[in-house]
Amino acid sequence: MNLIRLIREASAEVDLKRTYDAIVVGSGAAGGMAAHVLTLHGMKVLMLEAGKKLDIDKELKSTEWPYEHKRRGEMPPDSHALSLNEYNIRQPPYATDSKSAHVYSYVQGWGGSDYSKNIVVDERDHPYTGTNYAWVRARCLGGKTNIWGRLALRLSDLDFKAKSHDGYGENWPISYKDIAPYYDKVDLYLGISGVKENLPHLPDSIFQRPIKLAHAELKLRQSLKKMNRVLTPYRAGVTTDGLKHNKYRSRCFGRGACNRRAGGCDIHAAFDSPTGLILPAMDTGNLTLRTNSIAREVIVDKKTGKASGVAFIDSETGKSYEAKARVVVIAASTLESARLMLLSKSNAHPTGIGNSSGHVGHNFCEHLMGSHITGLVKDLVGKPHTLDDGKPGSFYLARFRNLSGRHPNFIRGYGFEGSSGSSMYPGNATSTPGFGSSYKTKVRDYAGAFISMGAFGEVLARYENHVDLDPVVKDKWGVPVLRFHYKFGDNEKKMAEDMTYTAQEMFTEAGFEIVDLSRRVLTEGWSIHELGTARMGTDPRTSVLNQFQQSHDVKNLFVVDGSSHVSASCQNPTWTIMALAWRSCDYLADQFKKGNL
Repeated sequence: MNLIRLIREASAEVDLKRTYDAIVVGSGAAGGMAAHVLTLHGMKVLMLEAGKKLDIDKELKSTEWPYEHKRRGEMPPDSHALSLNEYNIRQPPYATDSKSAHVYSYVQGWGGSDYSKNIVVDERDHPYTGTNYAWVRARCLGGKTNIWGRLALRLSDLDFKAKSHDGYGENWPISYKDIAPYYDKVDLYLGISGVKENLPHLPDSIFQRPIKLAHAELKLRQSLKKMNRVLTPYRAGVTTDGLKHNKYRSRCFGRGACNRRAGGCDIHAAFDSPTGLILPAMDTGNLTLRTNSIAREVIVDKKTGKASGVAFIDSETGKSYEAKARVVVIAASTLESARLMLLSKSNAHPTGIGNSSGHVGHNFCEHLMGSHITGLVKDLVGKPHTLDDGKPGSFYLARFRNLSGRHPNFIRGYGFEGSSGSSMYPGNATSTPGFGSSYKTKVRDYAGAFISMGAFGEVLARYENHVDLDPVVKDKWGVPVLRFHYKFGDNEKKMAEDMTYTAQEMFTEAGFEIVDLSRRVLTEGWSIHELGTARMGTDPRTSVLNQFQQSHDVKNLFVVDGSSHVSASCQNPTWTIMALAWRSCDYLADQFKKGNL
């Protein structure tokens, strides 16, 4: 299957003299879902994507062996991936003064970086300023869904009503019962693997066949039961049983390098927006796609103050264009959506469109990544190796802090993601001392005998953590860039200490020998889970959007990505982003038909 050919053949000619029913800015999880839902309702939609169309199958090459690549998958020598120390010591823009022709975010420091270098942005073209932040971006059709981590979790009322639980921040304007039917829709339409656990704080999905736990993971799961903690097979946004309604995707059969590189699935068992949402939307005949289109401003009707279209720059030619629509849906990702709103200043909206509250860019939150631990499972040393290389994920350890009582040092919670088992390239090969036959024997004997996990915790939404427009620095296309004003607080630091303590506690209890324990808190941004720069709420004075992600100020403007989140929770956000977008676009289409927009 050649996806680029399919997309080109399915693309209608872009007519910029026409007024579309809706323009969707962005093609990732949120933009793809908006296009899917609106076109199903019969609306004529123009999707603007800043990046290019990539033949993603030719990029990922997940069945290519390392020896088939001239650099064993590594980027060319003139390319550089930023390191943790660079993020901590230097100030953005990080490509400044670099001797490398191309500078990329830290994810390009993982193995197989040559397969994802065209998916992520070059920091030289896309600078930002301010405080230290590891900002990972992908500019191509489908955005980061082409290489996402696939952990697909639901939020609960412990998250939606967190203020009622501990008194901090704001409650969401919805509860679990409002979004649960849309979580179900996303599960059934896109596919998710997992096991029901009946946890009120981690609601179950409608699962397909689960990923099998490895021996060490089963051992840890059994041990954790005694501590009233739950380790569950990775809840992956992957179809393991197949989807009869989607001809562009196939079921996962556990092969390839899907867990060895930055990510990506070229059989499209793992959800990605192009095959999961955009191509089916094109099949309706209602979606027009224009890539290489950098949204520069939401245009406003001077008489009504309503959105009337989007001004954009062609990334290849540098020419400026305008597209017209009756409704504008922003889904450019949490930070890019805030940037676009701040850029959209007019007499009607002097501080940016939808920003009468002054909250656009503020209440920025995400996930803290702290403790990481590795243990040796001694009874696996020297045992025959299992085949775990093609698993799209291993396990998730659900939140257990602050569920009913309150920890004395911090509020909210954290979970762990982890893995074990055998891979094609033994992870212990570089850390094992020695040489010759004895070295090889030791590497083989110990390969598959380790288990590791790392924590993801909630970063509190604070007004002072924000982004604004840099008054001086611009990107390659002359558009002002974002300036970060963002730091972890004491709650996050104390949570990180507890992550380390409990990681040790759980591995010790399971009988694992701890061989590595990192206490270091990773740089802000490391989780790639940016959220909350245009939050929802019931009060237009303290929020940007209502419960349907509709602007309080501009009724035909919707912002349907992670920027609308009121708090970060500790669960990965992609499934919630898509469930919310589906719910909001159902509402949008209904209001559109009634003539209320």
